[in-house]
Amino acid sequence: MTFLRHRHGLATKVLTPLFIVCLVGCGSADDAAPMATVSAVVSKTGAALGSPIDVTYRFEVAATFDGDYRVFVHLLDSDGVNRWSDDHDPPVKTSEWKPGQTVEYTRTSFLPIVPYLGEATIRVGLYRVDAPDTRAPLRGQEPEGRSYKVATLQVLPQSENIFIVMRSGAHPSEFAPEDPSREWFWTAREYVASFKNPKRDATLYLETDGRPDLFDQPQTVSVYLGSQNVASFAADSVNPLLRRIPLRSDQLGSVDMAELRIEVDRSFVPAELPGGEQDTRELGIRIYRLFIDPS
Repeated sequence: MTFLRHRHGLATKVLTPLFIVCLVGCGSADDAAPMATVSAVVSKTGAALGSPIDVTYRFEVAATFDGDYRVFVHLLDSDGVNRWSDDHDPPVKTSEWKPGQTVEYTRTSFLPIVPYLGEATIRVGLYRVDAPDTRAPLRGQEPEGRSYKVATLQVLPQSENIFIVMRSGAHPSEFAPEDPSREWFWTAREYVASFKNPKRDATLYLETDGRPDLFDQPQTVSVYLGSQNVASFAADSVNPLLRRIPLRSDQLGSVDMAELRIEVDRSFVPAELPGGEQDTRELGIRIYRLFIDPS
């Protein structure tokens, strides 16, 4: 085989017609038997940056898996650039999947704020936990490198969202050192905000955690629209939990700006705890997500 000198000094091969045919036809198809059929349904055809989407994943199992695999999810722009990944473990380990079984589950995710608008493609696949470069052969639409197209999504500007304006009761935002994209803020005993009333049914996405270890009984969190109590729950988890709170149009009323209030029945001050930090803030609960999505 002959070589040509590339203008940057690298040697490149001149491919014979037979070699080109072999690249196209020899081994380009994945001849491995598919271990499952993958598909997914997205709750929306379009979503604004920063907004939630529900994706229902479905795996129809055809073979026994030889280990545990993670699900990879890639959102590709029109040029094929991966703009977002939502890799996760399925609710049942793949090593426990049985041929003939269907594994289906829904996962709520929030689109990140990325510099892209327009149609995007969602591709899904499986890779081994102990060998991330090893992907499972599956059956699905438009296979490419053992990733499979499951849906398209129109990515809309962030300005499409309803913005929540904090009025009182929120401490400055903080970030996880190991993951700067993970952001939260602590409330005081009462948090008050306002937002433009969509004047139709909506859903409040509220992701929080608390410090149940500091109290005999977990704190009670109450959520109000104006003077109306629309939800109450116990802050009984030290891990973030995402809640969906329905906001009916009659609860929102006809006002142009609606008031959202989150009250905690008890708060704490870290500096007053045994061996506590020098933190004199009054803390209620920690909020990771606060988002209003019109139906």
